Amino acid sequence: MASQGTVLFDLFGVIAQHQSSEMRTVLVSTAGAPAPAFWDAYWRLRLPYDRGELTGPDYWREVGAALGTRFGAARIGALIEADVSSWSGVEAEMVVLVEELAAAGRRLGLLSNIPPELATHYETHHSWLRYFEVCGFSCRIGHAKPDPDAYAWCVRMLGVPPADVLFVDDREENVDAARAVGLHGALFTGLADLRATLLEHRLDAAAPGRGLTED
Repeated sequence: MASQGTVLFDLFGVIAQHQSSEMRTVLVSTAGAPAPAFWDAYWRLRLPYDRGELTGPDYWREVGAALGTRFGAARIGALIEADVSSWSGVEAEMVVLVEELAAAGRRLGLLSNIPPELATHYETHHSWLRYFEVCGFSCRIGHAKPDPDAYAWCVRMLGVPPADVLFVDDREENVDAARAVGLHGALFTGLADLRATLLEHRLDAAAPGRGLTED
């Protein structure tokens, strides 16, 4: 039993911000494509990139081909830069929470669907990653949520039973997938609710069905 409770965090939508409308506009403008077609290709082709099966240039060449065009090297470089920038915003209050949990002795892990260039950016620019004992970046582990192997990799690296881990994510399908493999799951809806959930999980880390945010 992990009496203090082990917490496995999602990154985007919890600690880091989703793309803003302004940055989404920048990406579409950089690609020079109609927004609906661009976002269809962007997300439809994203999973292999997140799993590290494609480099940034490879991914953007595939996006270009899906749009019926060919992105040159300069355009691809600009798209990678804009894409990384669009996912770089961080919630300062959540970083404070991470620091508080680490100071209190909570074991922390991170599980994120993230491509190679963006993972490198976070490792280079965000020193608070040191608070996470395990960083399960999809591009490094070869598995992306909601693949059960993504959760299994993190639990194995943490060295604790799944029932001792609380997984926090803003996407219900990812929380459901974590619960299906034996983790506790909390749907992230805001900092105040998360603080209450974390407190309950600490007090009763090994009791299935407690410490959850209902969704």
